[in-house]
Amino acid sequence: MGEYKETLSAVISLLYRAHPWHGVPIGDRAPDVVTAYIEMSPTDTVKYELDKGTGLLKVDRPQKFSSTCPTLYGFIPQTYCAERSGAYCSERTGRPNIIGDGDPLDICILTEKPIRKSNVLIQAIPIGGLRMLDGNEADDKIVAVMVDDETFGDMREIEDCPKRLVDRLRHYFLTYKQAPDAQDKACEITHVYSRLEAREVIIRGREDYLRRYANIGNLLNKPV
Repeated sequence: MGEYKETLSAVISLLYRAHPWHGVPIGDRAPDVVTAYIEMSPTDTVKYELDKGTGLLKVDRPQKFSSTCPTLYGFIPQTYCAERSGAYCSERTGRPNIIGDGDPLDICILTEKPIRKSNVLIQAIPIGGLRMLDGNEADDKIVAVMVDDETFGDMREIEDCPKRLVDRLRHYFLTYKQAPDAQDKACEITHVYSRLEAREVIIRGREDYLRRYANIGNLLNKPV
């Protein structure tokens, strides 16, 4: 029966594309090394994001202004920002009633390689993150380096990263939703945090995912 199940899974994988959020494993070494699905590259002038229903990339909106993300940008599969993620953000900021944004956990990946293609998977090592709030919703941005990258691959803490690059990431996320004449900030970044906090954010995101989508795992593990 086990052999039949493995054969069936192999056939299905040949016929159907895995959903990037639910069908791609986070990785056996998570949260220290994670799989990342890339939605955008630094050269993109259009904001792409995953269509959660189909698993395809869709155009979210053109970038209205000149700011572009300085790194590869995407999410960590099989994570979800909900109660546990929001509670951790409340704990670290001292602000009550923060909730998760209901999306997979975002990740920015540093690499020297000019990767201009999205819709790819990358193995990445988290080194820290940006604690971003969009209203009362936690919208963390994990910062990571591509495994074996010649320039960034040995970094293990966000403090090892050039400050100007972190500042560019902060500027992008603080302005990418904001019109030049806007009076109110759409988002705020309360902290730039360490690798240890990034690990906890990923763990919480994984726990939220398993709570919300437990039935998917049950279906995958159901005897055939």
